[in-house]
Amino acid sequence: MTIESESSADRRHHVEAALADIVELLKAGQTLSAAASPATVPSLRANAAPAATATPAEASSSNAAAAITREQLAAITARLEQLAERPDFFLAADFPAPPADQGTGASTRYRLNPDAPAGTPALYLNSINPGKTTLPHNHTTWAVIVALSGQELNRVYRRSDDGSQPGRATLELVREVVVQPGQSVSFLPDDIHSIHVTGDTPTLHFHLYGQPLEILSGRIGIDLASGQILNYNATQMKPGQEVRA
Repeated sequence: MTIESESSADRRHHVEAALADIVELLKAGQTLSAAASPATVPSLRANAAPAATATPAEASSSNAAAAITREQLAAITARLEQLAERPDFFLAADFPAPPADQGTGASTRYRLNPDAPAGTPALYLNSINPGKTTLPHNHTTWAVIVALSGQELNRVYRRSDDGSQPGRATLELVREVVVQPGQSVSFLPDDIHSIHVTGDTPTLHFHLYGQPLEILSGRIGIDLASGQILNYNATQMKPGQEVRA
């Protein structure tokens, strides 16, 4: 039987406390946000290839994910930023960056609450080597990114087409945000962004999602050159490394 170290136990306690607070923030906003009308913008999912039927885990939190507001995201971001104020719990020695021999832009995704029940937000600690870049993509759930160290340029887009051409989309760049200590970013389920790891050092960033990335089979990526809509998980995502916090 493995004996948990004092530092690991402290880290787990702080992670669990943060996630418990975030769940309460979500519950508190559900009644008000349920009455909000959906935005009338083209949905990426509407023109994608037919998606698989939602899994029970996806279905269990889809309503909450769809109803969340930017005000709730701001409160969730603030709570996760409080957790980031304890970098001593998340040392690079415990969450190492990918080895150099894995190539430019290699990444490791540490799951900090791997035993969480279905419907619970999924918290990851991502370490990404410089040079990483992604296609613009959505998440089909809400997302918050908070930095412990390193810089990650986020390009945020909106659709500029009317959604009438199946399997195709055109995008317009709205803004750029460099996520680094003191500067976070958050997204609603259909918000679109790409990431570009800049600087000379790996990132160590919290990525918090309304559902685990691994089950989000309907995520979409967009090839900027061709406009083609792709299944993001199937074509772009690699398995992550899980660590118990």
